[in-house]
Amino acid sequence: MVDLVLRSRRAVTPGGEHAAAVSVRDGRIVAVDAYDAVIAAAEDLDLGELALLPGLVDTHVHVNEPGRTEWEGFASATRAAAAGGVTAIVDMPLNSLPPTVTADALEIKKKAAAGKIQVDVGFWGGAIPGNAAALPGLHAAGVFGFKAFLADSGVPEFPPLTPGQLAEALAAVDALFVIHAEDPDHLHAAASSPAYPDFLASRPPDAEHAAVATAIEAARAAGARVHILHLSASDALPLIAAARADGLRVTAETCPHYLTLDAAEIPAGATEFKCCPPIRDAANSDRLWAALADGLISCIVSDHSPCTPDLKRRDTGDFAAAWGGIASVQLGLPVIWTAARERGYALRDVADWMARRPADLVGLTRKGRIAVGADADLVAFDPDGTFVVDPARLHHRNPVTPYAGKTLTGVVRTTWLRGRTVTGAAPHGRFLTREVS
Repeated sequence: MVDLVLRSRRAVTPGGEHAAAVSVRDGRIVAVDAYDAVIAAAEDLDLGELALLPGLVDTHVHVNEPGRTEWEGFASATRAAAAGGVTAIVDMPLNSLPPTVTADALEIKKKAAAGKIQVDVGFWGGAIPGNAAALPGLHAAGVFGFKAFLADSGVPEFPPLTPGQLAEALAAVDALFVIHAEDPDHLHAAASSPAYPDFLASRPPDAEHAAVATAIEAARAAGARVHILHLSASDALPLIAAARADGLRVTAETCPHYLTLDAAEIPAGATEFKCCPPIRDAANSDRLWAALADGLISCIVSDHSPCTPDLKRRDTGDFAAAWGGIASVQLGLPVIWTAARERGYALRDVADWMARRPADLVGLTRKGRIAVGADADLVAFDPDGTFVVDPARLHHRNPVTPYAGKTLTGVVRTTWLRGRTVTGAAPHGRFLTREVS
């Protein structure tokens, strides 16, 4: 007897998309059988033509609690994640107060999250000037690695590292370092303006190119593992390709907004589109899609970075003054599926980019796949259903999104976390560490 059987004619497994019956016992997948297999189960659900996907893993989420909970918070962020088919997130160390730069700060964050999380949650630590000695203890406390900025982070309590300080941090602990790669020497002060091109010009592609080069050389010198966050500029792709050809442990991610939004179509004053690094042109997006297809970019994550509506400065439309960040943890799957199917990609590709590969990035070997032994984190997904994005209906704390009014294809019908339906009522998410997934 198993606890649950989910049957789908479109189950997306590591072997491809096919009809299957997935059996769950004690929160784990114990069998993947033929669709019509006879199985003794306490509950047997036939999803028919609804696709059965592995729960997505989003390794780039800013929850902002404690300290800036009015921006987001664990209850709202994880409810939004579950509604978008995301069953595990890894929270970024900044925008909360205190930032997660010591083991004590990690405990403060866990206490703030306890009893609130609808999906499983892990944590990144932060590398800032002067805390290299604290990194081994923070790593031992269970963070998945360390976030570092090479340019201003936007908050004073999380300053950037110089190249020398980055080298010191890499030498302090054998861990995965995830890098916000923009070079401050190539950034320009944005003029006060509602025109998106004025903001875009302040953060040119060569800022990313130079910072990626810095990160790669630091990884080369230390023999370290480095991951480039939210890659926006395709100009940096040859550097990453060359580093990987040299055997360096360098990977990269990108985000839905860089793959689907076009700088040429951003209206004046539409500061909900502001993020750093910025959204670039359609030709740049095409090159990012090609890098995903050949594996040079390993995964797609949200960089969910919300704030209160007033900080977006829609009253003035001033891109220079507005907070930079896009809230999208609930919308990433339909945004990417809408674009991917138009480009000829399959659900298997999307599941690979948004579930298995981010799980593998942080060592969550039981997440992000429909396979025997994996956690029963599963999503019933209607790949042909459509909806119009209404910000007021999102579970994010604040109704701000650049996707407002867009018609998207792909609707999450049900999300299961370790075999239990996520309803938004009683939270049953768990904390994740490198050792226990």
